[in-house]
Amino acid sequence: MSRLPYVWDYDIDEETFQALLDGRSTLGRLDRDWAAVRLLEHAPYREIVRRLGFRGIIEGWPAWRSRIRSQSRRRGFDFLADWLPRRHPELLERGRDLPRSHG
Repeated sequence: MSRLPYVWDYDIDEETFQALLDGRSTLGRLDRDWAAVRLLEHAPYREIVRRLGFRGIIEGWPAWRSRIRSQSRRRGFDFLADWLPRRHPELLERGRDLPRSHG
């Protein structure tokens, strides 16, 4: 399994990271919230949407927001969390997220 560039400082492969992100696994203090914050801080937008889905981003944002260090990322996701439910609520329905591709 390949290594992800945004977990350069941990010995975690892509499969393990996705298990953390999905809440199927924990490794000590590394859990779903840690994985989501790492993804939100360092991954490209399309990958964030692919891995978390719009619904996952919107639902998790209140818990993750204070842990995002980048002001520009925080502002961008604040905008998305406000705009998406008002303008495109259909994207928050179950099964409407972009398909996940882990490879």
